[in-house]
Amino acid sequence: MVKENFFYSRLLDAPLALTFYDLILQPGYTEVEPREVSLRTKVTINFEINLPFVSSPMDTVTGADMAIALARLGGVGILHRNCSLEEQVAMARRVKRAESFIIRDVVTISPDMKVADAIEIMSEHDIHGLPVVDSANYLLGIVTWRDVRYSDPDNLVRDVMTGKDKLIYSDESITLEEAKRLMNKYRIEKLPIVDKEGKLLGLITFKDLELRGKFPNASRDPDGRLLVGAAVSPYDLNRAVALDRYVDILVVDVAHFHNKNVLNATRKLVRSVSADVVVGNVGTKEAVFDAINIVEEVAGFRVGIGSGSICKTGVVTRVAAPTLFAVANVADALIELGEHGNIPIIADGGIKNSGDIALALAAGASAVMMGNLFAGTRESPGRLMALEGKYYKEYYGMGSNKARMRRMSLDRYSIPSKDVEEGVEGWVPYRGTVKDVVSELKAGLEAAMGYVGAASIKDLWSKAKFARVSPAGMGEIKPHNIFMIKG
Repeated sequence: MVKENFFYSRLLDAPLALTFYDLILQPGYTEVEPREVSLRTKVTINFEINLPFVSSPMDTVTGADMAIALARLGGVGILHRNCSLEEQVAMARRVKRAESFIIRDVVTISPDMKVADAIEIMSEHDIHGLPVVDSANYLLGIVTWRDVRYSDPDNLVRDVMTGKDKLIYSDESITLEEAKRLMNKYRIEKLPIVDKEGKLLGLITFKDLELRGKFPNASRDPDGRLLVGAAVSPYDLNRAVALDRYVDILVVDVAHFHNKNVLNATRKLVRSVSADVVVGNVGTKEAVFDAINIVEEVAGFRVGIGSGSICKTGVVTRVAAPTLFAVANVADALIELGEHGNIPIIADGGIKNSGDIALALAAGASAVMMGNLFAGTRESPGRLMALEGKYYKEYYGMGSNKARMRRMSLDRYSIPSKDVEEGVEGWVPYRGTVKDVVSELKAGLEAAMGYVGAASIKDLWSKAKFARVSPAGMGEIKPHNIFMIKG
């Protein structure tokens, strides 16, 4: 028998799910200027990034262009999975080949292939040189665009290539500065790397060396390539294993991770890959405890349910965990386990500006994941459209009808099992380049941390003091009583 006032008492005892509109950070004593703030942070157990910004794995947000641009600026992109396995792998390979010290995944050609084949391969991969190897991968020479451009297409590669006897090459002990000097001395753009037996190990390109100097703040893997992650279904083990060759981070991409089948599938997935696996989305302490007990090797948590600007889960189901509320709960769970600061929290959903980022980090997050803010940039995959004299980019939720229909045709492991749409479709204002958006967010976050007196994100966790604000108070701290020309 249900005890008296059982349901009513549950209403009275319900926790307050505070979120971004409800709180502000209090100013504190500071010895830190904004320019002195460090934003370097852990995004997973094993990887750090120089800016706490992660792009959402949505097909109108993160493709290869977004992942490359964001990693070069110090963040990291998570490639969407609303495509075929081959397309997602191709995106990951493109990010990894965008720049590196030594390219390990080298595109090569046989000496017995034709010039026409070399031209086709170069065009397909957007490269201008191919190491020539035999069936055992021994380096025989190199063929470049200059060699094939005016050659008879029916000629063999061996007839137009630069042979190994005239080729400048090195072993993998070469340093970045030594490679620069060698390539400048001989005026070459590609330097093959071989082992003691003469087998090809990799390739250094002058373009990559120049890019390393142009983006000193870039997020990189141990081999100097750009850091990248990819979203996967917990049930699509084949996709996870295929992507594991190219990506550093795999993000288990489900709306509600605290599910018996999802937990058990993720446990199997984690044991089958070497990449760091971020799980989510979660929003409660219990989800954290169960994830760590069942999955065991959790490299990070993606936190927040129903807060995204294009998500209507909270409306159609009345079930949600607003991002700030969820982050604080997950952080407290990790503190109980002695893992806060070791296992990172990625706050996902509802981020509208740099102030929201500051609040999310202060509540215990290590990084924030953003969709709306990045969807409006030049590098996002969404369509650009002019409406009434202004530019907008397409943006829709992964639970929307449009995304669901595409997913149903391409990925049988994530065919929606629900009959209700949990996302909307629309357009967001065009915001320029990723660099423009990141620069503004970075400056605002540094200023916020300067006000608080926090020199780092870890410092922010202990020094930040929150204050609740009324709707009238929130209105007062915004620009008001003025005709706004812009902004």
